[in-house]
Amino acid sequence: MKLIAKWVLSASALLFVAYVYNGVEVRSFATAMGAALVIGLLNAVVRPVLVVLTLPVTVLTLGLFLFVINALMFWAASALLDGFVVRSFLAALIGSLLYTAIGMVIDSALERLLVKK
Repeated sequence: MKLIAKWVLSASALLFVAYVYNGVEVRSFATAMGAALVIGLLNAVVRPVLVVLTLPVTVLTLGLFLFVINALMFWAASALLDGFVVRSFLAALIGSLLYTAIGMVIDSALERLLVKK
């Protein structure tokens, strides 16, 4: 149940990012659901490999290169899906920062709701 709630809320967060920032475009809620799924899969499968491969750069930049990796995952998801458009790398960076911040709020809220039960 928590996984489905997280998925729906992540799709809603993606729609919110598209609403507040014009560098990201999502055409429908179904597209947002697919994009949230693809972003989640990329973050689970590809991101760890990229983090390990770019570890020296990440250490040199004191972890700031992780923002670049997050933006690349966000941008890659838009390249894989129709209806989810990220206009540039800068748009991917800003969109991924907003999406991550909202995702952290969602995770915190879900944890608090589940602890109270």
